[in-house]
Amino acid sequence: MIKLQRSTAAEPSEVEFQSLKSTLHEELVEGMDLSAVGMLDSSQLQDQIRAGAAQLSRQRTRSWPEDMQKRMQKELLDEVFGLGPLEPLLKDSTITDILVNNAQEVFIERAGKLEPTDIIFADDDHLMRVIQRAVARVGRRIDEVTPMVDARLPDGSRLNAIIPPLALRGPTLSIRRFGNKPLDLHDLMANRTMLPEFVQFLTAAVQARISFLISGGTGSGKTTMLNALSACVPAEERLISIEDSAELQLQHRHVIQLETRNANTEGRGEVSQRDLLRNSLRMRPDRILIGEVRGAEALDMLQAMNTGHEGSLTTIHANDTADALARLEMMVAMTGFELPVHVVRRYIAAGIKLVVHVARLKGGARRMTRISEIVGVRDGELHLEDIFGFEQTGIDEEGMATGEFFATGYVPQCLKRLCASGAAVSESLFTAQRVDCKSSFDLPQLAADENAVG
Repeated sequence: MIKLQRSTAAEPSEVEFQSLKSTLHEELVEGMDLSAVGMLDSSQLQDQIRAGAAQLSRQRTRSWPEDMQKRMQKELLDEVFGLGPLEPLLKDSTITDILVNNAQEVFIERAGKLEPTDIIFADDDHLMRVIQRAVARVGRRIDEVTPMVDARLPDGSRLNAIIPPLALRGPTLSIRRFGNKPLDLHDLMANRTMLPEFVQFLTAAVQARISFLISGGTGSGKTTMLNALSACVPAEERLISIEDSAELQLQHRHVIQLETRNANTEGRGEVSQRDLLRNSLRMRPDRILIGEVRGAEALDMLQAMNTGHEGSLTTIHANDTADALARLEMMVAMTGFELPVHVVRRYIAAGIKLVVHVARLKGGARRMTRISEIVGVRDGELHLEDIFGFEQTGIDEEGMATGEFFATGYVPQCLKRLCASGAAVSESLFTAQRVDCKSSFDLPQLAADENAVG
């Protein structure tokens, strides 16, 4: 748990501390000479703010212990230049999610587990100012007219905020953070997300330009998996990524990143994923990677996969591989075109060959729970065959999910294509077997790492 200093007889309570800090922040801003600010460069302006913060803090905290005075000066600067009370959390690289439920309740996720913190805001107004400052820096706005916002912070973290009247207990803030070094396939094998056999098969599939979906729930590791698999794309190929809020950290040297844009205050200027996808087809892509497909752009994505852009990848929210295809059908229907269901299913089967499902299990463990092949349409239904998977069998003494990885024994139809592309994949890779998730195994050296990363 993140702990702050607790109140004693000689020092203020945490609520008193935050309230005074909020007041001093307002006084500091109001006391600035705006006419002079325009004549200062950024370095001079920062020096002036630091001097003003130090002076205000000394004047108003003289009766406090010295360590509290220093803390006030530091956190007052965090209010001006950062996200206030959240700054210590943002500097902790082990934290993956910061969840502000309300001004008095802040949780974090570390190593897949949620834990409460002692961090609080002075009140809802204090939290609201921090949210507005964060979204304003990335050109977004949040108010009663637009009470929800999804934005990307300068460090790449993804921010989502929702305020009253939609949030009943006050402003709510969620920050999804990404490490400086994205996890690669070796990392995912080392933490038992998947077996080396899974990696060998998926690496060959990416290199052979087989298109597939990565499905899973929120926080299951879909984006991490997409990032890791991008290292398997041959270095000479050109990738274009399309996202609502850019968060992909693709491990490839030739990447063009595109990001959607919301409408302005007049309701104009919106650029959707579908708009970007259509434009990307004119940018000579070898592959198109959509951070998450969630609407009518699904049809354009399928068209791209069926017209020379094989090997494209995307993620989708779903409960399993079969559900992912059902959701994709529904998204195609959102285009407004009255396409017969059997036509849509044949289109999906022609464009997508594999569906990979990842899940977040009890205790925060992430596992690749299914790799399925779409073998075609049978009796009007999309037919899936499971190749590899994971079955949870229990919970260990630490509250973590335990289970077994398995190969079903099914030899995928795409094996011919993998071998034709030069991949060293034999039928023995698919021999039926079960492996305990805690079993030790050697981590293979993946040649794709050196070939793909620039």
